[in-house]
Amino acid sequence: MPTADSAETLLLAVAGATRFLLETLSVGTVLVGLLACAQQLPRPWRRRSPSGLPLAGVRLRFGAWLSLALEFQLGADIVATTTTPSGAHLIQLGVVAVIRTFLNLFLGRELEAETRLERENARPAPAAQDTSAEARPW
Repeated sequence: MPTADSAETLLLAVAGATRFLLETLSVGTVLVGLLACAQQLPRPWRRRSPSGLPLAGVRLRFGAWLSLALEFQLGADIVATTTTPSGAHLIQLGVVAVIRTFLNLFLGRELEAETRLERENARPAPAAQDTSAEARPW
């Protein structure tokens, strides 16, 4: 029958491996996001985007990758705080949660504004009404 010490040791080992995996995923996510966005960088300089902000799409995409990385980091900090709840871990957890919340809030606002601007630019402009005498059929 397993003892409490062996169960706690097993839990700490699983938590340590989980934290390491989540931190690795966080770093990997930033790297993948950087590479994905780097492939898009030459395109804005060849032609301007409809919004007039050539790097807005790249910036928003990278922000989404950073947000995902912060989610993994938050998970890692939750695991660390659960197994060894120290003041430093609680502060780190709080800081990551605040950063992630603000990043998601502002990223969501920018994405909504960029999407609205792209929709407005995609609509055809209404034809100008000709009010001259020749244009009137009556």
